[in-house]
Amino acid sequence: MPLTTLETPTETDGVSLSHGLKQRHLSMIALGGVIGAGLFVGSGAGIAAAGPSIVIAYALSGLLVMLVMRMLGEMSAAYPSSGSFSSHAERAIGPWAGFTAGWAFWVLLCTAVGLEGIGAAQIVHGWLPGTPEWAWVALFMVVFCGTNLAAVKNFGEFEFWFAALKVGAITLFLVLGVLALAGVLPGTDSPGGSHLTELLPNGGEGLVIGLLASVFAYGGLETVTIAAAESQDPVRGVARAVRTAMWRIAVFYVGSMAVIVALVPWDSPEVVENGPYVAALDRLGIPGAGQLMNVVVLVALLSAMNANIYGASRIGYSLVERGQGPKWLGRVSGGVPRVAVLASSVFGFLCVLLSYWRPDDVFAWLLNMIGAVILVVWIFIAVSQLRLRRRLERETPERLAVRMWAFPWLTWVALAGMATVFVLMAREPDTRVQLYSTGAMTLVLAAAGYAWQRARERR
Repeated sequence: MPLTTLETPTETDGVSLSHGLKQRHLSMIALGGVIGAGLFVGSGAGIAAAGPSIVIAYALSGLLVMLVMRMLGEMSAAYPSSGSFSSHAERAIGPWAGFTAGWAFWVLLCTAVGLEGIGAAQIVHGWLPGTPEWAWVALFMVVFCGTNLAAVKNFGEFEFWFAALKVGAITLFLVLGVLALAGVLPGTDSPGGSHLTELLPNGGEGLVIGLLASVFAYGGLETVTIAAAESQDPVRGVARAVRTAMWRIAVFYVGSMAVIVALVPWDSPEVVENGPYVAALDRLGIPGAGQLMNVVVLVALLSAMNANIYGASRIGYSLVERGQGPKWLGRVSGGVPRVAVLASSVFGFLCVLLSYWRPDDVFAWLLNMIGAVILVVWIFIAVSQLRLRRRLERETPERLAVRMWAFPWLTWVALAGMATVFVLMAREPDTRVQLYSTGAMTLVLAAAGYAWQRARERR
């Protein structure tokens, strides 16, 4: 049964956190949060598998993400909290659910910090081959750990400029691509529809692989609801971010996939080897396209490191504030949960060391374990929204600043979509291991959370 202390109308589990994020920070975090390294680089494998139907794959998964963000936005506007979906799950389902969703997401974010550090270091190492990669990872960790240890506005400023660079880069790419397709870009000939003659070159199986790749490229959207709790106007910030999610996903993801497959043959080796954006820019004859995109990808990776250290520290802090973690992790000074920031950074750096020490077993096992965590989180979001919406309508309808569309039908549609993705993962050998590993971790966390909940009730 949810804790009664979480039902107070002024609840924000981060009462001792500062409120240093401005509306411009939140707006740009929301705008840039959908543009990650997974889009710039990871989408190449999806295009190679699905061909032109990758546009359909990104549109379908984008619709699912829009529904999830709308549900999350409804709850976060009603109950601003640095714990975001973890706090909502605890309120709606019970402490064990908040425990499971929160700690699973914490492990996901911390591991992602290490992965992004490795990726960023590889890019810089390519520019400066005489320098060791681990040194660059250490430098990035120190920089972003430092920015997150300082006032939250420092995190906001870093993300503001990182997001501005990413948005500017992908906007310029889209403009150039559309001009080229229209045949008005100097020095280029429009390919017309010559690359779109076969929608499903690898059949339905290729579309499935592309769909699975696209689902996990949308990670990072949840950060804005975590950050909103430390903004000057949490309700307005969440509402504005959620309401603009639809066009951001449509333009940045679906739009750029459409431009790429129209400009470049889907089976071109460069799509996977160099990344789809580099391949498209090369087709346009843009000089230095590869290095230009490397800079953009580096910015995307550094932005993700910064955001994930922030998100992990706030999720960890929120869990401790609700009695679901060691008390020392929740210490706050200067409005910042500095111990949680340090713990999240250390875990991330440990993941980097594991990638060097035990790449074939321990690190691979860790990667598989977090492979489907985001889907687990989405399920908790949907179930929580189903339960909380009725309660809000009955008790405090004035707090519904954001409302889920066509409730409850679209919530059930989203849950059916998530179940479909799980089934598709179980069918594919490459994702089956991830599904089972994530399932095992989720069951262990749920059992630990339930045992903790029963022990607390007995006390």
